[in-house]
Amino acid sequence: MPGPGPRRILAGGAAGLVVWGVAALLSPEDGPGRHLAAAVLCALGAVAVAHLRPPPEHPAPAADARAVPPDPGRRGRTGGEAAGAEAAEGTGPPVEGPPLLREFARLETERVARQVAELASPAVECPGENHDWLLSLTRAAEQSVRATSTSVDLGFWNSEPAGRYLDAQHEAITDRGVPVRRLFLVERAAQLDDALLRLCEEQELLRIDVRVVVLPELPPHLVRGTTCDGVVFDEEVSYETVRDLREVNARTRIDARPDHVRSRTRRFEELWEAGMGLRELEGRVDDEEGGTWMTG
Repeated sequence: MPGPGPRRILAGGAAGLVVWGVAALLSPEDGPGRHLAAAVLCALGAVAVAHLRPPPEHPAPAADARAVPPDPGRRGRTGGEAAGAEAAEGTGPPVEGPPLLREFARLETERVARQVAELASPAVECPGENHDWLLSLTRAAEQSVRATSTSVDLGFWNSEPAGRYLDAQHEAITDRGVPVRRLFLVERAAQLDDALLRLCEEQELLRIDVRVVVLPELPPHLVRGTTCDGVVFDEEVSYETVRDLREVNARTRIDARPDHVRSRTRRFEELWEAGMGLRELEGRVDDEEGGTWMTG
């Protein structure tokens, strides 16, 4: 297969410049080296995608061109969709793969382009629970990770994404020296059971510092604050899940507004100071199972 042509290289360069600009806007403290690396990776990816497509076919004579029917795949597209499709299709149809795979690649290209543009804003949301954002932020963290998990979220830890998430946190601790703390919030003392204790012990083995808070036992000045599942990374970005009335994680938000992040960080520290460590949790679980603790 021949190498990428000038048009493809120019398209990749343009994509790289866009990413460089967005990276410089969102994280100027990272320095030009990291911005350049992100831009180069994006440019290479754009060139690689374009390289899977052949050069455009030679145009037919004018008389024949008038007889060629329009591409049905472009019917019904809005102006923005058509522009995005043409940007993704710039060098012609793909060489390999069935039509469904080609359409999938086009849609993914447009989705990623939209997401990069949206991340230029200090706050962005997406439907559902976005585990990819959670993993990427964990891998990017360099200073601290403060994670809050409510009792509604305890089932998450038996899932496959949870394994990758814990691996990423362990790597942050061992490879980059990033301290990771997790605060479990439970709604009543009866939830202090062996399952929660085993979960905390597992995370302690990964060098994650864990504490547990029983919400009804908090002093009044702490009860009045808000609580939600989420993670504050490097005191710069807050990752949060938003639930619907069925207690299902309906949306994921990334918020980098300084005031909001400071509020989330302060709330975490207040609850952390009120939480119990693993040794105290062991005693409470024994008391609950023995029926000697009456709170909650």
